[in-house]
Amino acid sequence: MMQIKILVAEDDTHIRLGLVDTLESEGYLVLAAKDGKQALQLYDNNMCDLVLLDIMMPEKSGYDVCRDIRTMDQDVPVIMLTAKGEEIDKVVGLELGADDYITKPFGVHELLARIAAVLRRSKRSGPKETGLCSERFRFGKFEVDPKTYKLSKKETKSQKEDTIDLSERELKLIQHFYAYKGEVLSRDNILNTIWGIEYLGTTRTLDQHIAQLRKKIEKNPANPDYIITVHGVGYRYEP
Repeated sequence: MMQIKILVAEDDTHIRLGLVDTLESEGYLVLAAKDGKQALQLYDNNMCDLVLLDIMMPEKSGYDVCRDIRTMDQDVPVIMLTAKGEEIDKVVGLELGADDYITKPFGVHELLARIAAVLRRSKRSGPKETGLCSERFRFGKFEVDPKTYKLSKKETKSQKEDTIDLSERELKLIQHFYAYKGEVLSRDNILNTIWGIEYLGTTRTLDQHIAQLRKKIEKNPANPDYIITVHGVGYRYEP
């Protein structure tokens, strides 16, 4: 599963590094530019899903970069970052094709919410279309029955079958991992699929559900065999 790629163009080093750290912690793949010229070069060489543009940058202003990007791509979401806050700056940015703006200083939650909103409107944040398996299927050493929300495990013919009850979200997590077995799924992808694209909570909710699911299916939850953590990205199911 491809990560959502965000280009951050900001000449202030501290703000730029802070944005990179914040977005990467949320599972995004981030490209960073220190000026407008570098931003255009990175955009021209990479398929980006969203652009964060500071207005006042050396080499090329955010206005100029936005104008140039729109000559290449009419659809990629662009959010302008401005320290001024005057109405004229916002109007100019929107007239040039920006999708939204945010005034510095801004909070992390506001930034992430605005990013999620413009991605949602552009339909770039949704997971790949797939139907979750509704028939019985194998998940590691378990057999999953979606109709009864149960896992069953029977390693030998003489062994009594053990059954484990699943919550609705635990079942959907297993179904989603099964549909993309062997692939790395970002936290954002999983949250969009299981919790819905309107969900604006933290990824900690997902991590807690994964921890509970591991207790049910892993021999050693601290060293899992099936649901593997991919640090800085998300999770992968190993059949």
